[in-house]
Amino acid sequence: MNFIHTEIPDLILIEPKVHEDARGFFMETFRSGVFAEQGIPQPFVQENHSGSRRGTLRGLHYQIRKPQGKLIRAATGEIYDVSVDLRRSSAYFGRWVGVTLSGVNKRLLWVPPGFAHGFYVLGEWAEVTYKTTDYYAAEWERTLLWNDPALGITWPLQDNDAPLLSDKDAKGKPLSEAEVFA
Repeated sequence: MNFIHTEIPDLILIEPKVHEDARGFFMETFRSGVFAEQGIPQPFVQENHSGSRRGTLRGLHYQIRKPQGKLIRAATGEIYDVSVDLRRSSAYFGRWVGVTLSGVNKRLLWVPPGFAHGFYVLGEWAEVTYKTTDYYAAEWERTLLWNDPALGITWPLQDNDAPLLSDKDAKGKPLSEAEVFA
């Protein structure tokens, strides 16, 4: 596997080694020892899988207590994946990184605790899986406003149409009002 540190070094893009032949392909998406060598903590305690149609935007989510590290990949389809650093002590506080994850490029993204995370579906359908380092805790979940001008996230919206949002995501808080990490 190739581990690539992004503009925010704690966010790591992972390119697995893909073995392809006439039958299809095989790849490892996780190997404990290799990930530990790269500083990615474990264990992962929960795995989630979502399916979303074109134009759906999920996020930007985080848990203010019981923060989750997430190992994310698009199993099918294509997404624009965004992570925002919410660690006030970080030199990157309030900055974001966006990457394209797809069933074709087979990349994964490590998002450590202390970040808000979300994604936008680029193709007709996408299925996203992610492992987490802590369990989902609804009482601690928070939502950062996906289009907060202070963040300046450049979402690749299809035909400049408004994204499909849940009520919770539409009511996210701007960074200036959001609970953040120390």
